Amino acid sequence: MKTPHLTLLLLLLPLLLPAQESRPAGTLSLSLAEAQRYAVEHNAAMLNASLEVQKAELSRWKTLASMLPQVKAGFDYQNMCGYTMNFGSGSMGGGMGTMWPDTVLVNGIPVAITVPASTAQTETSESSGGIAMNPSGTLSLTVSVAVTGAQIVGAMLQKVAMDMTDISRQQTEQTTRANVKNIYVSILAMEQTVGLLDSSLANLEQLAATSQASVDVGAAEQVDADKLQVQVATLKSSISSSRRSLQALRNSLLLQLGADVNSDLELTTPLDEVLSVDAATQLLAQGFDITRNYNYRLLEQNEQVAKHNVTMAWMDFTPTVSAYYQYSAKTYFGKDEGFNMTPPNMVGASISVPVFSSGARMAGVKSAKIDLQEAANSRKQAEDGLRVQYNQLSYDLASALETYDIQSRNLAVTQRVFDNIATKYQYGRASSLEVTNASSDIINAQSSYIQAVMSVVNAQIQLENLLNNE
Repeated sequence: MKTPHLTLLLLLLPLLLPAQESRPAGTLSLSLAEAQRYAVEHNAAMLNASLEVQKAELSRWKTLASMLPQVKAGFDYQNMCGYTMNFGSGSMGGGMGTMWPDTVLVNGIPVAITVPASTAQTETSESSGGIAMNPSGTLSLTVSVAVTGAQIVGAMLQKVAMDMTDISRQQTEQTTRANVKNIYVSILAMEQTVGLLDSSLANLEQLAATSQASVDVGAAEQVDADKLQVQVATLKSSISSSRRSLQALRNSLLLQLGADVNSDLELTTPLDEVLSVDAATQLLAQGFDITRNYNYRLLEQNEQVAKHNVTMAWMDFTPTVSAYYQYSAKTYFGKDEGFNMTPPNMVGASISVPVFSSGARMAGVKSAKIDLQEAANSRKQAEDGLRVQYNQLSYDLASALETYDIQSRNLAVTQRVFDNIATKYQYGRASSLEVTNASSDIINAQSSYIQAVMSVVNAQIQLENLLNNE
């Protein structure tokens, strides 16, 4: 039996569920920071960059593992299908207990053996002597290690390569965040554009309706009303074009996020919060630490690679040292033990020293040094170019901020002019031409304002990428 509290909860449950399920399935509600974080986790380029880091780590371990002991195990089985080693009847002279010498080939090596006559007689026929070659198996275990100077330097090169791959991953993340921010702000700006155009359209439709009413009562000419109707149609076409552009931007953002292309987007960060004039001004006051720039860091790592290549070239003059240990256990599967010439334990070592190469190794060293000088020159040239780029981007951002301030005031003034002329037109103190011109002016002012907003955002993003602000 249900308790009163449970019954009340079941009655209220349908009222509580809509508040939790009001957002349709497949809707992404993201702030700018959440959108950037989502893209870092799901963007295909970011996923590939992370995989490249893992590949670099595995490649470095592969190089390190080549300098560690290598162990191999094997088993060898031999069966000579009942073959008997025959020494000839003349070699078996003498009575019981007489020893007879002979020489056999074991692995291509002549070996002197002495076999008791009694043993030979038991293993041979009456007419000739011989030794049965029983099946055998050999279990072997080999431990070897070889170290060269090139391997050591190669491990150092792999470490630099891993660092470069990680820097590239961070640069890809920076680019992904910047692209998301750019498209995110573009959507916000386009939504604001559509909102401004809708507001202008409402005002213009009201004026067109007033003009047509004046024509109907004979207080105005039809041509004036027609001009306003054309202006209304033109504005509607502009709004439709803006909405199509807005949808294209939303699709681009979904691709950049790595989300389902059928998802709906809900952007929660307002444009005013993204467009921070104070933050942009502080960015201009920030100094340029070139060592934080990803491109410069990659060039530094490239120079390190060139230095290690010089060391690698010198390693051709160093010896190669190797050592090994081998264990072998041979077993015969016949009724009698055969000849076992395989030693159970074997240890060996070797050293190989390069002596003369007709100058080829020294030429390799000189070539590597030239590559190092070229890498240093490239880094120095890139450093100068990045400083020039910093000055240019700072100038672009300062100019964009000035243009944004001008266009903001221009939009406000143009809106007041339009409202003033619209009021005069309603009282018959302004012509339809003035209304049309004022309407065109405000549309142009709105477009210029949005362009100024995007210029500030783009200039800020580019400068942030150059400075690598985290």
